[in-house]
Amino acid sequence: MSTESALARARAGDGDAFSELVAPYLRELQVHCYRILGSLQDAEDLLQETLVAAWRGLEQFEERASLRVWLYRIATNRCLNALRDRGRRPKEYQPMVEPPEPTRLSEPLWLEPYPDVLLDGLGDVSLGPEASYETAESIALVFVAALQHLPPRQRSVLVLRDVLGLRAGEVAGILDSTEDSVESALKRARSTLRERLPPAPSDGATLPSPKREREVVGRFVTAVEAGDVDGVVALLAHDAWLTMPPEPYEYQGRAAIARFLDDRARLRGANFRLVPTAANGQPAFGCYLPDTHSPITHAYGLMVLTFRGDHISAITWFGDRAVMARFGLPRTLDR
Repeated sequence: MSTESALARARAGDGDAFSELVAPYLRELQVHCYRILGSLQDAEDLLQETLVAAWRGLEQFEERASLRVWLYRIATNRCLNALRDRGRRPKEYQPMVEPPEPTRLSEPLWLEPYPDVLLDGLGDVSLGPEASYETAESIALVFVAALQHLPPRQRSVLVLRDVLGLRAGEVAGILDSTEDSVESALKRARSTLRERLPPAPSDGATLPSPKREREVVGRFVTAVEAGDVDGVVALLAHDAWLTMPPEPYEYQGRAAIARFLDDRARLRGANFRLVPTAANGQPAFGCYLPDTHSPITHAYGLMVLTFRGDHISAITWFGDRAVMARFGLPRTLDR
């Protein structure tokens, strides 16, 4: 069925034709919502809102822009509306146990990891000629986290211009704005993002070879499961970060991270068992703690590793055990 035929049938009320029209864009639209919102749950919800709005408003699609751009217009504006609902963002965080002195306190950040299984086929997305980021870069956890520190409109402009590579005129149409306003917002967004993203390594090696990554990950697992804090710290870049969204406590450098890990190890009283998975194109692990009264381990959280060169440059911890189900990880495991 041609696009023109499917569009005509969809406008006549054919739901199957509408599904055929939008099917090629579902994965990329969900990732687009995730980049802007930082939450997989919110991205799924907003994708459904986008599809409902597109179905109901199909008569308003005038074909002056492509169907893809029209869908991005709906999705982006739905995301901006969602961000205006302050109830979606944490206002305060009260720790159950006071942590060691952090390197810095950040704004409480709404952020969830994105399962790699949902990224299958995303590499085929056609980016515009003005895109500044490869798909893998733009889904990396450090990039998505940095985006969450931008004001909503700047965040949307940067994603539409620098990630998707849309022209300034297209973005202005999506946001009901002007090209000058779009370019001004983009300039400010780029400046803030540069402050939030780690500097590129001087040797240009942003990622290790697959073999080297496997070696480092294997050593990391061995050290964590043995409770070997020194072994973990030896794998870190000298300026590595440990963050725990939405907790505002952030630790940078081997000494600060070692202090935090020592403190948490004493509180837990037992070592983790790690189950490998992948999030945001990066190595990740479901973390389990043994039950002192039965031969099982309980889900405790999810950890994602970021690499720069041959070292781990960031450890991001997600203590919300609900995210583990998104990765197909069970609530308990036999020891």
